[in-house]
Amino acid sequence: MPAVLEVKDLILYYRTRRGVVRAVDKISFILEKGQTLAIVGESGCGKSSTANAIFRLLPRNVHRYEGQVLINGEDTMKLDDETYRKKIRWQKISMVFQGAMNSLNPVLKVGFQIAEPLMIHKGVDKKEAIEKAKEALKLVGIHPSFVERYPFELSGGMKQRVCIAMALITEPEIVILDEPTSALDVITQANIMNLLKKLQWEKNLSYIFITHDIPLTSELADYVAVMYAGQIVELSPAAAFYKEPKHPYAFRLMASVPTLRSRKELDFIPGRPPDLAKPPPGCRFHPRCRRAMDICKKEEPPVVEIAPGHYVKCWLYAK
Repeated sequence: MPAVLEVKDLILYYRTRRGVVRAVDKISFILEKGQTLAIVGESGCGKSSTANAIFRLLPRNVHRYEGQVLINGEDTMKLDDETYRKKIRWQKISMVFQGAMNSLNPVLKVGFQIAEPLMIHKGVDKKEAIEKAKEALKLVGIHPSFVERYPFELSGGMKQRVCIAMALITEPEIVILDEPTSALDVITQANIMNLLKKLQWEKNLSYIFITHDIPLTSELADYVAVMYAGQIVELSPAAAFYKEPKHPYAFRLMASVPTLRSRKELDFIPGRPPDLAKPPPGCRFHPRCRRAMDICKKEEPPVVEIAPGHYVKCWLYAK
């Protein structure tokens, strides 16, 4: 049985005045049914562009877009835009967008906004769609009567729950969560994470969880992909990543995270992320890496499987 989602050598470059920006550069991973893949990294490393590339929400300035995105074994990259819109987007895969609280239309009632994907993509009439919107609200812990409310009448956490309800109402198999708890207080974050875990358990959903908050990923992740400068530099089971990340960047990233149960000296990563319009030759992390070798500055490192399901893109592990 094929994986619910398989991404192979996915590329997304943007055309800008500064040159071609290599936002997503040959990334690959597999997502199984009912699992969560967390994608972590610094701001600007290509996490949201990866989500947009998978979901095929592309701006006009795309320079290069290629690779394979297989959903249940079907290569969606071979579908034309209209077929993809009708068969895949919001049907098999949906998305909770970054800054979702601000994505609600302020002049439309919440119930209509939740019901709209059903009316457009499933052809459901308005009355039935509103009833299903009530069920969706109940599913995410909001009273069904809120279908008659406007977004300004909801708190930040309730708006986030509404956006999750919108993503789930068409019953997709895969949900992309792009910074789903950003701009929320800690208690509301915890409530949203508990909700996501509950929904995944009840509906056997597969998540792609995008965030720069590493401790938050431990709540959901089965696998962790660490992105740096448009590339996945480490992909590993979550337990192995939190215990001992192998790539120098991933190691420094974890070293910068404070812990409650043990004392450790916090570390930092010197320098700044590279300009993706002019990435450095060889390994893109070598200008900031304390373990860089001569070959790192000249040749791009291969992806090495150092343990079952644990991949590292680094010359330190190449034979």
